[in-house]
Order: sequence, then structure tokens, then C-alpha cells
Amino acid sequence: MTVFRISRAVTLAADEAWLRVTDWRAHAAQVPLTTVSSVKPSPTRVGTVFVARSGIGRSGTGRSRIGRSRLGRPELGRFGFDDPMEVVHWQPPDRGAPGLCRLEKRGRVITGWAEIEVLPEGPGAVVVWVEELHIRLVPPLLDPLVARVARLVFGRALDGLLNRPS
Repeated sequence: MTVFRISRAVTLAADEAWLRVTDWRAHAAQVPLTTVSSVKPSPTRVGTVFVARSGIGRSGTGRSRIGRSRLGRPELGRFGFDDPMEVVHWQPPDRGAPGLCRLEKRGRVITGWAEIEVLPEGPGAVVVWVEELHIRLVPPLLDPLVARVARLVFGRALDGLLNRPS
């Protein structure tokens, strides 16, 4: 299990920063080979569940095949994993008070939690992302490497979310 922290100061107002970092489908555009589906119920609130799919092929809800397609091309089937998450705390920023969202990760491959906090600061905001990851079958000896890679991947995603055009 590894914990990492990322923070970014932005010129965006806290409300706008919040909207960007809690747009779950937009996260997929920032992480290669990832899609986000099943955001239910919408709009986001406590109890909202969504699934990030990392890899290639259909999600765990579809059948996968290994063999030949109808066109005779090799099919590799499903390679990847679903990362289901549930919003367990939802408090958007309000009148100068910070916003906080906590997600619980409930997958077969990845478990843990993530907290995204948006703190108003002057005309802008500071976004703090803290995440605890447990990746099954990855030994604790590799936690420092996992944390480093996670900071790079999630830092890039956070930058993309915060810097995208309105």
C-alpha cells in the first residue's frame, strides 16, 4: 500500500477548479488507455459510483474472447481491469470554505481511497490530491516505485484537468 500527495496552485476560482477535478469522465482523457463509464447517479453526490477502465478491451461486464474474429484477425480479448469507485464524501467549495471529495476504490485489482480538496486562495485556488493505493500482487517492497509512478501519472492528469479550455 502506498500513499502519495500532489498539489497545484491555480488561477482558477475554487468553484471552477472543483468542477474540473470532479468531472469524472474528463479524467479518462488525461490517462492513456483509460475510459470512465457508469457515472450513477448523476449529478455527483454521496453514493455516486463510477468505473475507470484501464487497458484494452471490454469492461468486466462484457464477455471476452481469445481467438479469431469473424474477419480472421487475432483477438486478444480483454486486457486491463476495472477500477470501481464510490463517492463517500461530497462537499463542494462554498463561500470561501474549501471543498472535499473522498472516493473509495473497490476494485479487484486496486483498492484504497482518494481525497481531492480544493482550497480557495485569493482569486485562485490550491488543489490537493491525496491517494492511498493498494495494487494486488504488487509487493510492499515496490511501494516507493508505485508512489513515484502514481505521482507522475496523476500529476499529469491533474495538470490536464486544470489547464484544459473552459
